Amino acid sequence: MTLMSAGSRIASHHITGVSLGSHKFSPTRYTVSRVRHASRGSPTLGFRFLWKCSSDRLAFSVDSTVQSDSRSGSQFDKCNTSRPHLVLVSVIESREAMMVVSSGLTVDFYKETCPSAEDVIRETVNKALQKDAGLGAGLIRMHFHDCFVRGCDASVLLDSTHANTAEKDSPPNNPSLRGFEVIDEAKRMIESKCPQTVSCADIIAFAARDSALKLGNISYSVPAGRRDGTVSSSAEAVVNIPSPSFNLTQLQDSFTSKGLSIDDMVTLSGAHSIGRAHTSNTSTVPMEPATPNTLDNLYYKQVMDHKGLFGSDNELLSSSVTAKLVSDNAKFGAVWAAKFGSAMVRMGNIGVLTGEEGEIRENCRVVN
Repeated sequence: MTLMSAGSRIASHHITGVSLGSHKFSPTRYTVSRVRHASRGSPTLGFRFLWKCSSDRLAFSVDSTVQSDSRSGSQFDKCNTSRPHLVLVSVIESREAMMVVSSGLTVDFYKETCPSAEDVIRETVNKALQKDAGLGAGLIRMHFHDCFVRGCDASVLLDSTHANTAEKDSPPNNPSLRGFEVIDEAKRMIESKCPQTVSCADIIAFAARDSALKLGNISYSVPAGRRDGTVSSSAEAVVNIPSPSFNLTQLQDSFTSKGLSIDDMVTLSGAHSIGRAHTSNTSTVPMEPATPNTLDNLYYKQVMDHKGLFGSDNELLSSSVTAKLVSDNAKFGAVWAAKFGSAMVRMGNIGVLTGEEGEIRENCRVVN
């Protein structure tokens, strides 16, 4: 399986260990490469693992769109099953590797203009999650809901006015969306250090990343440089945010219209492993009862048992393609975690404003 092609650019990530089912391996090296094919402009996450099984060296690849190598099953059988298997404990990204994204966003965007920005946001998020871990699910969901309406421009943060009902007060967001006060606090802290430098849109993206790290030990770099939008519409939120009652065709249309793949759709659905769902204005239930505050792949096992909380969750089993993705994510938690980080980066690239577009809000709740 080829991870490179003419015109591709690579950022490499190094993995300390990985669990692949019950097979027991002695690894020698693992590398995850994120490839953007210049001809298509769409980033792909490719995995390449090199194992030492008994006396043989085994190499295989898993592409984000092709979940397994058809040759790997027979090769796995050659491995010495008496060895303890390894579990992925962290994903460490090369400091020299830069995410290449077509939007013009870059990693370490605030290195010169506000070097403490990401640290301030991380500290604010961690402090909030120590008091209420459920806010992490809210922040990840906020990033998703922001990006699906007008792109990742922090329009979800704008308050309603007498003349306009904003996204945050739309049925998909009210009363269920949480975490606004965490963004407010992070913005307040950053404004005291670097006035009107860090966008609210970037703060949302960083806060979602930090929530994934805190709740799931999923680490990924966030390219930044987004600008804030000036329009927020409840009606647009209703039209653009996928409903929990969507069938599979509607889900696929929703994600592909934003430039995301079917694999991205299934991968990002794993965020339903954390948080809570509103069954009424006053009643809530955990999305995944076993580990409601841990971002993990148990969601997929729940879906495979036809116990998804939403109708849209169970719809993932209605086609052989998405059912296979669900099965693979349920089996290979470490691979899903790496894919989740990559899919979050791709989602964070939807419809961004950069350069002189939009503005940098002083207060995330109102336009300047």
